[in-house]
Amino acid sequence: MTEFTPPEINYYAIAPILIMFGAAIVSVLVEAFVPRRGRRPTQLVLVIGSIVAALAVTIDLRGTRLVTGAGAVAVDGPTLLLWAALLVISLLGALLMAERTIDPVGDSFAPRASALPGSDDEQQFARRGYLQTEVWPFLLFAITGMLVFVAANDLLIMFVALEVMSLPLYLLAGMARRRRLLSQEAALKYFILGAFSSAFFLYGAALLYGYSGSVGFVAISDALTAKPSEGTLVALGVALVIVGLLFKVSAVPFHQWTPDVYQGAPTSVTALMAATVKIAAFGALLRVLYVAVGGLRWDWTPMLWIIAALTMLVGSIVAISQTDVKRMLAYSSVAQAGFILIGVIAATPEGLASSLFYLIAYGFTTIGTFAVVSLVRNASGEATSMAAWAGLGRKSPLTAAVFSLFLLSLAGIPLTSGFVGKFAVFTAAIASGGTWLVIIGVVASIIAAFFYVRLIVLMYFAKPTEDTASVAIPSAFTTIALTTAAVLTIALGVFPQWLLDVLEQAGVFIR
Repeated sequence: MTEFTPPEINYYAIAPILIMFGAAIVSVLVEAFVPRRGRRPTQLVLVIGSIVAALAVTIDLRGTRLVTGAGAVAVDGPTLLLWAALLVISLLGALLMAERTIDPVGDSFAPRASALPGSDDEQQFARRGYLQTEVWPFLLFAITGMLVFVAANDLLIMFVALEVMSLPLYLLAGMARRRRLLSQEAALKYFILGAFSSAFFLYGAALLYGYSGSVGFVAISDALTAKPSEGTLVALGVALVIVGLLFKVSAVPFHQWTPDVYQGAPTSVTALMAATVKIAAFGALLRVLYVAVGGLRWDWTPMLWIIAALTMLVGSIVAISQTDVKRMLAYSSVAQAGFILIGVIAATPEGLASSLFYLIAYGFTTIGTFAVVSLVRNASGEATSMAAWAGLGRKSPLTAAVFSLFLLSLAGIPLTSGFVGKFAVFTAAIASGGTWLVIIGVVASIIAAFFYVRLIVLMYFAKPTEDTASVAIPSAFTTIALTTAAVLTIALGVFPQWLLDVLEQAGVFIR
């Protein structure tokens, strides 16, 4: 009888994952046993404290390059950068989810300072998610899944991480109580299409296992070198795995869930999903393409070329016809996925670094964008119809200015992080022979600039009407998130070199 030898695990190297997983378990216990009155402050301390602790350990791990857990988890430069980005952006997203929404009274907004359980205002805050403390365990489990997702070095662990990340997000998407039917419809669509993406991924993983005899990325890569003639099975497996991941990044034609989920989910949840899920999914996609199937670059590159071009053009063109701000931003995120794919397709260290820079810049800009959306309100709640934004620049000039900054960054205007991100991925693509794809990207950028600028013109040059929304007074939490996002959007546009240097020093994925 063969004696079982447990794998050696460097627990400190995976400490950020363990911290977030432990916090998620404790958060469930808090939800079960702490009295309702004390849950919210306890959960906030737990969530913020655990994210900060995990971020501190991640920073302390800088320079680490190792594979642990029998080759299942890889901790290297890109992993640590993705962990840091996910944790910081998740912290900003958590601050948005902790917002104490201010209730509208006519066209003005007045704070409700006494809205605690048992008070006269309990029902108002319940409708706005103030008492929905169950969101915090979901958030922590989702973050845990994201951290594992970008560090997974085999297909089995990656699939488990995919489910741990996705299932809480399906539930979070359905928690908008003021738009219950729309929110639940969004959650159902997200779940059904997410299940399809998981099935594609799992079937592709099974085919790759049948081809290589292993789910490990290094073993798959070695099998491609040893058996280059057996191409049909592995090509189908790679295609299905990539399709499963492209669902998560909202690439065309796997983007159908995006506009409905972005519109129906609570805005703070939409902000978290739009920023962090794209980072995690692209991190996983990059590792699969660069480590596991890098030897098949000339097989998967043409497929991604077509998908990237369609994603940029479809996202930009369809966004023009949208009349809802959240749906417009959803199609904008589709187009942004296409731009990031340009860097992925380069399949070079420069392509990897440019993709990571774009993901980080996009994450902060997206958090800020949806933070502003959550503040623009009328008597019925969030005002996402574009008609309600007419004249907002005259009514609330500071809010309109900050929102315009984020829109200009998404459009790729100079002196913003979005411009540097696009310039970086375009440069990497040209160096690797992707000039035609860059030309398509430039055309898509020009198209996209139209609907971003159209909203800015609507805010500043249209006269306010009785339908024009007002801006709620943000809490300290939202102010911190919004200010951080705005500062970093400018800083990464004006002084991007420090982050580019960090990305360059991080190197490539470890095998």
